[in-house]
Parts: sequence; C-alpha cells; structure tokens
Amino acid sequence: MTDTTPQTRLDTRYSEETATATPWPEAEKQLTEAELFWISTVRPDGRPHVTPLPAVWVHGALHFCTGPEERKARNLAENPHVVLTTGTSTWNKGYDLVVEGEARRVTDDAALRELAALWETKYGPFWHFEVRNGCFHHGSGHAYVFSVAPVTVFGFGKGEPFSQTRWRFG
Repeated sequence: MTDTTPQTRLDTRYSEETATATPWPEAEKQLTEAELFWISTVRPDGRPHVTPLPAVWVHGALHFCTGPEERKARNLAENPHVVLTTGTSTWNKGYDLVVEGEARRVTDDAALRELAALWETKYGPFWHFEVRNGCFHHGSGHAYVFSVAPVTVFGFGKGEPFSQTRWRFG
C-alpha cells in the first residue's frame, strides 16, 4: 500500500507555460476507471516483454493476474520491477499514466476474495474467479495475483496544455 499523499511536481521541461500539476486524486480516478493496462517486465536475458492486461486499483496499488507459466509471471520470478501504463492512443488529447513499482504476489485468500469481487464488478461475469490456495481459479486454470504499489507515477497531459506531472511515494 502506498502513502496516500505523494510528493507532486510539474516537470516544466516537458510542460507548457500554462500547465499545472495534475492532482493525485485525478490520477487515481483514471487508474480506477481504466479498463486496459500494458505491463512491461524484463526477461531473464534482459530483453523487455510488454503485454496488455486488465487491472484493478485498490488500497493504493494496481493489481493484476497472470498464469504461473505465462512469460510475465516467469519474468517476475526473476525480477519484480514492473511498469504499468494506461491512457489513450492519441498524441494531442487525453491523459496517459505510467506506474513504476515492484510486483508482489498476493496469496492471502481473504484479500484475493476482495480482489476477485472487484474484478467481476469492474469487468463483468467473464472475470469471475474462485479463490483457493492463494490463487484465482477460472475454469481449469489458475492465476497468480500481483500487487504493484507505485514508487513513481508519471502523468502526461496531451493537448492544450501539454504537461508532465510526477508523483513520488514515500
């Protein structure tokens, strides 16, 4: 869980004169509402790996799930540092967020039940998970759940005015 009052700074090098720093509650709202994120992990040989996935923002952290044999899970077993991004695919409107942190596996069944309920509420019944033995279960497969409490988050305002805000967590 992250400090709820991050240090906020507008980076004037990459912002227009009329830009102001985006308040953290606005960024949190976007993290809560975003449906698709891109996760970047590092393979054992140092090559990057990027893939889209759904995620849930709760208790000051992003949460995602993945099968234990998937590339991202295998990468995280070697290196827990991740970047998760969300936003728009336009250059002159919208807002993008980049979340940097470490992925930590969630294994407590009570916490996983809460997360499973949030997944289904946000994404619908296709994303219904049973919880047992520290994993999400769906059909015949199971998934690990990870939590990423941000260390640094970057926000990129696109359009009038262009801006870059950085939030650092204690």
